[in-house]
Amino acid sequence: MDKFTKSIRALLIGFCALLNIAVAQQVYKVDIKEDIGPNAWRTVNLAHQKAVTERADIFLIELNTFGGAVNFADSIRSRLLSSTMKTIVYVNNNAASAGALISLAADDIYMHKGGSLGAASVVNQQGEIMPEKYQSYMRGLMRATAEAKNRDPRIAEAFVDPEVSLPDFKPDGKLLTLTSSEAVKAGIVKAEVNNLDELYQQAQLSRSDVKQHQVTAIDKIIALLINPIVSGLLIMGIIGGIYFELQTPGIGFALVVALTCAALFFAPLYLQGLADNWEIAVFVIGVILIALEVFVIPGFGVAGILGIIMVLCGLAFSMVDNDFLDFKLTQPGLLVNSFIIVTGAMVLTVILMVIFGRNILRSRAFKRLVLEDEQTAESGYISSQHKVNLLNQNGVARTVLRPSGKIEIDGVWYDAVALDGFIDAGEEVYVEKHENYNLFVRKLSDKPKV
Repeated sequence: MDKFTKSIRALLIGFCALLNIAVAQQVYKVDIKEDIGPNAWRTVNLAHQKAVTERADIFLIELNTFGGAVNFADSIRSRLLSSTMKTIVYVNNNAASAGALISLAADDIYMHKGGSLGAASVVNQQGEIMPEKYQSYMRGLMRATAEAKNRDPRIAEAFVDPEVSLPDFKPDGKLLTLTSSEAVKAGIVKAEVNNLDELYQQAQLSRSDVKQHQVTAIDKIIALLINPIVSGLLIMGIIGGIYFELQTPGIGFALVVALTCAALFFAPLYLQGLADNWEIAVFVIGVILIALEVFVIPGFGVAGILGIIMVLCGLAFSMVDNDFLDFKLTQPGLLVNSFIIVTGAMVLTVILMVIFGRNILRSRAFKRLVLEDEQTAESGYISSQHKVNLLNQNGVARTVLRPSGKIEIDGVWYDAVALDGFIDAGEEVYVEKHENYNLFVRKLSDKPKV
């Protein structure tokens, strides 16, 4: 809709309002009845995009929240402030903390009778007041939002700062929370209403012109996948898959599980705007370093430790919104919680692998998904003929065997698997058996004396 058309329509609406005549206005409505977080921001953003596509005249949010993350509330606030449509927030029944910030960004606010709005000081997840730097930022954000919509910035600041004196609405030293009638008296809210029908009547809108935003199945799946419990289970799948893949030669089902869990972990976080490219890169580099430590570099040192740290940080940072390690807008305590989730999932996975790892590898279900560990001659399998004469031959490990690698016998290199699980490069070995085109070796020092 161009500016000329919008101006003509605004004049028409104003003229009809003077004559108390209703004019058809297309309204796109979205409900936010949850804590303000990545899912709420994604819902509002998608709804606003659809409202623009359908050339709606009014963007209406029905809001009922006790607060949430400041960074996502600020994203919703910015979307409302920059909207070319008229914006309305209907507070039904609560708009606390982050909800108050969102409400102040709308052109008009209507409140359900008996509702409340305010109490926007920044707290951590235990409800404790955060240090002054957080409060100062929030005070400025509230003032700027109120000024942008010609509301009293002192009232907006009093939502955050108990030291702001407003004797008509609160005692000194207390945070401001307004009832619906007080909010109307303060000029923050346009009117009290009992329900949506009354709101439409006061705003001269028709219910038939209102289109309700529908949350799709994909949106519900994404919301499920970013649940901390599900994220923890996916992390266990990633770590467990990598562990089992390192225990078996070649590429198999375990790697598929790890990659699938990684995709399900990162994809929804990326779509929600939480995970960034650099965080995913940190995770991938960490996995590569661990693989190099296991298969290439002897022993376990800097590369392995650095790889574990990078995997841990890549997963944890992806769960928290930040501007390249700048967490000033992140809900206090959220970063610590993400590290607890990732670390806890890793530790639990290691414990389960130690307890059940060998049994899982030998289970019938696992063997249906991967090649069996042993294919014996008695079962009809044969080995490569040119290796038959290598039994009990001595050789040298040319790469680290963890458990697979390369050995050299009489100047020829062969694929080999260490029966003891690990043999360092340069150690002397002897061939104990050969199956599946591989030689199975032990350290020469462990060879039985005849």
